[in-house]
Amino acid sequence: MSKAAKNAAPPLEDQAQPASYEAALQELEQLVSRMESGQMPLADMLQSYQRGAFLLEHCRSRLQAVEAQIQVLEAGSLKNWTGSAE
Repeated sequence: MSKAAKNAAPPLEDQAQPASYEAALQELEQLVSRMESGQMPLADMLQSYQRGAFLLEHCRSRLQAVEAQIQVLEAGSLKNWTGSAE
């Protein structure tokens, strides 16, 4: 097995799922911080970039799911709040 194959990040479908949106966001922030430090070897930086792209997609899909749920609620039963008691 070549060095490149050993250092390759797992395919996106094989990457560990974060426990929650908040956990994914925190891991993503930590990855960005380490990458911005400039102290990471190139192979590690590539793996971190791939993991970061996976986490970003995870966060986006969770936000889209929540947004869709909110739209359903608004369409079905929520009324505009006027701020005054009726």
